[in-house]
Amino acid sequence: MLMYKHLFGPVPSRRLGMSLGVDMVPKKVCSLNCVYCEVGQTTLLTVRRKEYVPEREIIKELKDFFKKHPDPDFITFSGYGEPTLNTALENVIAYLKSERPEIPVAVLTNGTLFGDPDVRRSLLQADLVLPSLDAVTKEVFQKINRPDPTLDPDTYIEGLAAFRKEFTGKIWLEVFILPGYNDSTSELDALKQKIIKIRPDVVQLNTLDRPGTEPGLRSATRKELESIKDYWDLPAVEIISSSAAGKDTKSYRKDIRNAILETINRRPCTLDDISRITGLHVNEINKYLDTLEDAGDIRTERQDRGLFYLPAGRNEK
Repeated sequence: MLMYKHLFGPVPSRRLGMSLGVDMVPKKVCSLNCVYCEVGQTTLLTVRRKEYVPEREIIKELKDFFKKHPDPDFITFSGYGEPTLNTALENVIAYLKSERPEIPVAVLTNGTLFGDPDVRRSLLQADLVLPSLDAVTKEVFQKINRPDPTLDPDTYIEGLAAFRKEFTGKIWLEVFILPGYNDSTSELDALKQKIIKIRPDVVQLNTLDRPGTEPGLRSATRKELESIKDYWDLPAVEIISSSAAGKDTKSYRKDIRNAILETINRRPCTLDDISRITGLHVNEINKYLDTLEDAGDIRTERQDRGLFYLPAGRNEK
């Protein structure tokens, strides 16, 4: 398995094939603190852009990866926080398009900084941008996304619409459905109108796969997501949730699977515990936890310190 500070994977992605992840910010620097975030609570809630991770360090690791490993299907900027907060993003993408133009570049972003023309410009050389839009009204935006106090959904959505006019690549807009938060008829109607305004190439309906930052959250069922898709009656809407649509595990690596199983066989662990012990990125671990849980190899138990993963046959008191 790979041990880089700012790269992780390649991770098998249901959307992007084998994807090499690039972390542009430390854990967990973000402009949102979403209740459903699988990476955990935001530790620095901010809209301040700076070089959180030095450009030279990221490029050094990319050069090393290219020397030692086969090309991934995608290079994806995602990871622990919001990649557009790093002012070096534009230069790192430019390096990749100069040195390895045959590898497509994707950016997973919450899109909240797209009101800034500099942020939009930093993404213009990417091949695919995957922004999020979970809420349109201020009340729901505050409830589900818990943003930096300076953010408002109107500016954010105007920025997404402006980016569509400037960007020649593909935009896949993710809408994360959380029952009881953003699935009311009024919010769905408002979301539909803004999706029409933004004009993404694809709309991807998603829901909770792993536990979020708040207890008691529920995934939308396949039937509920299908109902929303039918209600919107928009072109190019896909359901991408693995919990609702099933999982493809053919590209999962046995060494990583075994490392996770060996770790929790010693003692119950949280997601952060597994990451610290194995040295694996939490995004990578989450892919394997999905598969292990589906196979009945592990189970979860909520304790004082959070959600713990245990072997399926063990009872902890």
